[in-house]
Amino acid sequence: MEVCYQLPVLPLDRPVPKHVLSRRGAISFSSSSSLFGGPAPRQLSKRRGAISYDSEDQTALYIRMLDVRVRSQVGFEPERRGSHPYLYVDFRTLHSRPEAARPVSARNVRRLLSFQRYLHSSRFFHGIPASNPLGYILDDDFTGQAKLMLQKVGNWNFDIFLFDRLTNGNSLVNLTFHLFNTYGLIELFQLDMVKLRRFLVMIQEDYHCQNPYHNAVHAADVTQAMYCYLQEPKLAETLTSCDILLGLLAAATHDLDHPGVNQPFLIKTDHYLAALYKNSSVLENHHWKSAVGLLRESDLLSHLPTEDRLNMEERLGSLILATDISRQNDYLSEFRTHLDKGELCLTNGGHRHFILQMALKCADICNPCRPWKLSKQWSEKVTEEFFHQGDIERKHNLEVTPLCDRQSNSVANIQIGFMAYVVEPLFVEWSRFSDTRLSMTMMSHLSLNKQGWKEGKDKQEASSSRVSEEQRTPATKDSNSKVLPQGSKGS
Repeated sequence: MEVCYQLPVLPLDRPVPKHVLSRRGAISFSSSSSLFGGPAPRQLSKRRGAISYDSEDQTALYIRMLDVRVRSQVGFEPERRGSHPYLYVDFRTLHSRPEAARPVSARNVRRLLSFQRYLHSSRFFHGIPASNPLGYILDDDFTGQAKLMLQKVGNWNFDIFLFDRLTNGNSLVNLTFHLFNTYGLIELFQLDMVKLRRFLVMIQEDYHCQNPYHNAVHAADVTQAMYCYLQEPKLAETLTSCDILLGLLAAATHDLDHPGVNQPFLIKTDHYLAALYKNSSVLENHHWKSAVGLLRESDLLSHLPTEDRLNMEERLGSLILATDISRQNDYLSEFRTHLDKGELCLTNGGHRHFILQMALKCADICNPCRPWKLSKQWSEKVTEEFFHQGDIERKHNLEVTPLCDRQSNSVANIQIGFMAYVVEPLFVEWSRFSDTRLSMTMMSHLSLNKQGWKEGKDKQEASSSRVSEEQRTPATKDSNSKVLPQGSKGS
C-alpha cells in the first residue's frame, strides 16, 4: 500500500513524482530548502533509514520508515560510527513553534520514533492535541500482518523474507524486540525501553545491506532459529534468564559488520583486522567487539554492576567465537564426546554455556534444514556472495578461493558438499542431544534438500551433455558427407 502524506503548510495539489510513490514504505511530501531554514538540499546517503534527496528533483524528500534518531539541533550531523556513514536530520525544524526546553526523557523518547509518530509525540510533549488522526495508519499498515506472523515465531517454517518485507526491512529490530518481550527480559533486567530500541536499531544498521547473505535478514533468521532451539524441552527447563538474554544477543550480533568476504581473504590482502586479531577468528572477534561497542554506546547494561556487565560481555564473546567455521571439528568432537559419555548436565553452568554455543552454531548454518522454498533462497544468496569474492580476487590477480570460483563451481556443488561435510555431522549430533519433533523435521528437510540439489545437478549435467552432443553431431555429419563422395570417386 502506497501512502503519501503532505504537510498542511504545503500546496496539496502539487504532483507527486512517480518514483516517490514507487518507494515502498516511504513517506513522501513536497518540500523546499526553506522548510529546514537552511541551504539548498544536498545529496544524502541512500542507506535504509536515512533521509535522502533525489538529485534530479530537489522538491521531493523521502523519509524511510526506519526508527529515526535525532541527534543534532542544527540541520545535519555526520555519523561517526561504522564504515558506512549516514546523516541525521533534526525534525524539530519542521515545526513553526520554537523549540522549548524540555526534559531529557522527552528528547530520548523522540530519538526512536518514526516520522509520523514523531509529529504526534512532539505535539504531545508541547501539550498540543493531535490534529492529524491519520498519524498511525502507515505504521499499523506495515506492522499489522507482521504482528500476526510473530504469533507463530516459534514455527520452523517461519518465512523471514516475508517478515522482512512486512516490516519494511526492519525484521531484526522487530523480531528481537518481540522475543525480549516474550521472555520478559525487559522487566527482569530492568532494561530501558528507549536504550533497547536504540541498541537494536544500531545493530541492524551495522549489518551491510549490500551483502547478499551476511546481512540483517540473516541475523534475524538466526535469531528466530535460536528461539526455536531455546524452546526445546531440555533447554527450556534449565536455561536461566541470563542464558536466554545472551543467546538472543549473540544470535542478533553474531555477524555484526560482516564485510562480505571470508577470513582467508582478509589475511591474504593484509587487512588491518587480520593483523589486529593475529589471523585467528578474525571475523568472529570483530563481530564480538563490535557488539560490545554498541552495548556500551547504547548504555543498555550500564545500570548493572561492572563485574556482571563485563562477565556478560565475555560470555557473549565466547558464544560468537563458537560460530568460527574453521573450529567446527573441535566443537563437534567435544559435543560427540559429551554425548557418548552421557555426561552433559544442564544444571552445570559450564555445560549450559556449551549447549548454547552448539545451539548458536546450529542456528547459524541451519538454512539447509529449512523447507526447500526458504533453503533454496539462502543457498543462492550465500553462493552469490562467495562468487562476488571470487570476482574480486580474479580482478586483483589474487588466488581465487576454490569455493568462490564461479567458473568451476555451481550452487548445487557447493550446497551438496556443505550439507555432507558441515551441516549433516553437526545436526546428527544435535538430534542425539535433543531428540524431538523439531530435530526430526530438520533432518527430514536436510535429506530432501540434499536430494533436491543432487537431482538438479544431474539434470543440469544431462542437459549440458545433450547440448554438447548436439553441437558435435552436425560437424560429424558434414565431415562424413564430404568424405564419402570422395571415397566413392576414388574406388
